[in-house]
Amino acid sequence: MLTFEHQFATLPEPLWVACQPTPVAQPSLIAFNDDLAAQLGMQTRPDDATLAQWFSGNRLPPGAEPRALGYAGHQFGNFVPQLGDGRALLLGEVVDQQGQRQDVQLKGSGRTPFSRGGDGRSPLGPVLREYLVSEFMAAVGVPTTRALAAVTTGERVVRQMAEPGAILTRVARSHIRVGTFQFAAVRRDEAVLKALADHVIARHYPETANADDPYLALLEAVTARQAALVARWMSLGFIHGVMNTDNCSIAGDTIDYGPCAFMEQFDPQKVFSSIDQGGRYAFNHQPGIAQWNLARFAETLLPLMRAEGDAAVEQATEVLRGFTARFGAEQRRLHADKLGLAPESDRAVALMEALEIQMHQGRMDMTATFDALTHYAKTLGAQALSADTSAHSQKEALLALTTQPAGLTAWLADWENAQQASQQSERQEAMRRANPVVTPRNHRIQEVIDAAVEGDFAPFHTLLAAVTQPFDESEEARRLAAPATESEQVLRTFCGT
Repeated sequence: MLTFEHQFATLPEPLWVACQPTPVAQPSLIAFNDDLAAQLGMQTRPDDATLAQWFSGNRLPPGAEPRALGYAGHQFGNFVPQLGDGRALLLGEVVDQQGQRQDVQLKGSGRTPFSRGGDGRSPLGPVLREYLVSEFMAAVGVPTTRALAAVTTGERVVRQMAEPGAILTRVARSHIRVGTFQFAAVRRDEAVLKALADHVIARHYPETANADDPYLALLEAVTARQAALVARWMSLGFIHGVMNTDNCSIAGDTIDYGPCAFMEQFDPQKVFSSIDQGGRYAFNHQPGIAQWNLARFAETLLPLMRAEGDAAVEQATEVLRGFTARFGAEQRRLHADKLGLAPESDRAVALMEALEIQMHQGRMDMTATFDALTHYAKTLGAQALSADTSAHSQKEALLALTTQPAGLTAWLADWENAQQASQQSERQEAMRRANPVVTPRNHRIQEVIDAAVEGDFAPFHTLLAAVTQPFDESEEARRLAAPATESEQVLRTFCGT
């Protein structure tokens, strides 16, 4: 059993509405995350039929008290004062084995007072995509929501066409967003806003409680987490797709995996979302958008800050200016790891910038490039120790990834010099951890979805096993790691709302 608590429900009711899930016709369990359930304190696993009932919302788990949460948001830059959980319900919070409070939420469980005319349901495809991608992110150490369960509903959901319906059970450090603060602020009720901010400080940032100005300190802490998060996304080629303020977690987690994807051929302007016609959320725009979202968060906190008027604005602006330095510091550390250089290397940034140019010009696959570079680095270290002759073949494999081998050859010469200066053999483990073999590639996810729509979930479980062991180098992992061929490419993704 999960032991539910309901701390969020102590906040003023404008921030939430009690609501029951809508029963479904024939729930059936697709997947249950036993490891995560154990972390949440579930000592005995119920049978599949019971889990399907619980996590479809047909029969709630003991102690659950479902609530839809209110939030606002800037969607593609346009402010909407009321959005909220239109198809999701918070069942409650569970304190996990590490003492960390975690939300448990149903997603796709039916209409709520925030549905805005929608059906409150989710097609099967987006549920499988979020399950795979969020669990991959957890496996590589990126702060993220998690997938506890996925259930089919036995009903059809109409989007572009009628599709099988499904429900995801999501676990998160919380579902509070920048948009939650905007929802409180737009009501001009300072008591509600203060209650929300104090809740976030107590739950996520207790170290800020005793600062001279706790709310300014909160802004700084959230800024630091967001800067580190986006740097980690970009080190993996991850494109969130819809970085609206309602999809920006105050806890600093990746949340709301809608039209997301991992970049294959490196292109800093790459966009995957079918609705991002202007490229607002392109790969290299993500740091600027995160900073913009944080500015909207800062605006909501101004009434609570100790300073007033222009002085408060200047203090908040100074914190926001610090985003760039924080992002840059995390990115430099990640660059060093990905290139197998020492953390203090002064060459990592320039080498990474030059490699990104080579990847772009040479139409190189990002994940495959860093995987091949990791193998080449390993042979260089072995060569220095035991006259290993495999370095040449590994270098050829790397050069085979580019349409511009001369430029990459020149870059490799500079990188090899930096490797020698960094005592490369000591950096192998960090380099491998920074460069996964397998990512949830778009075409693999689409294969899984296509099979599942026909009732075959074996490909989903095969891919899930691979992406949750992303550094495995088995033959099966290598098969799933292969980039898409021209005919397999999936260039647009959809949110499924």
